[in-house]
Amino acid sequence: MKALEGKNAYITGASRGIGKGIAMEFARQGANIAITDLRQSDLTPELIAEFESHGVKCIAIAADASSMADTQAAIDATVAAFGSIDIVVNNAGITMDNLLLRMSEEQFDTVIRVNLKSAFNSTKAVLKPMLKQRSGSIINISSIVGVTGNAGQANYAASKAGMIAFTQSTAKELGSRGIRANAIAPGFIATEMTHHLPEADLKRWLDSIPLQRPGSVQDIADLCVFLGSDKSTYITGQTIHVNGGMYV
Repeated sequence: MKALEGKNAYITGASRGIGKGIAMEFARQGANIAITDLRQSDLTPELIAEFESHGVKCIAIAADASSMADTQAAIDATVAAFGSIDIVVNNAGITMDNLLLRMSEEQFDTVIRVNLKSAFNSTKAVLKPMLKQRSGSIINISSIVGVTGNAGQANYAASKAGMIAFTQSTAKELGSRGIRANAIAPGFIATEMTHHLPEADLKRWLDSIPLQRPGSVQDIADLCVFLGSDKSTYITGQTIHVNGGMYV
């Protein structure tokens, strides 16, 4: 039996990168998936067909994860399509890097809204169906910089640190109702974005990783499958680091 057979998942920011990798592995493992992204143009019929080739159902919803109204509508559409939601992955996120001296209020507010408020939105919106079924797994994609900080990323680091504390609080509040919440803190993960890094920057990153290689999207997806599955039913409130030893 596949690890997520019969489960229904809702994943934000799933048209590319880590979000797409998570959604694809969920589909391989038997979960019906609802994917969201900001732009309808990114949610192509080809993308949906790629997910559904694994024998599951997929719906794609254009939604602004930082908007409670958009999120509630997307959650409602997912419940209408699948009947329930068993797993939520809060993956949507952006960067607007700048040194604090030059960072605008808009850059700070936008990153907090998209990265952190979006997790609040999805979690709050899904509570009614999860409380009714007395089960659910909420997975928040944080970052290594949420625990270490990083120069030029005060806004991003604050959003990811907030996500960790939000996860812990949610786990304590909802555990008695059978709902689990965990965070994943990726380190240096090879994605389309990192492929364009200058060679010197790439070497600097690799030199800081004891395993001497970047992580893969699959590393994150595999952990999401575990946290969404029935093999992790006694794990909640945790932040699990996937960083090759970069932070220990």
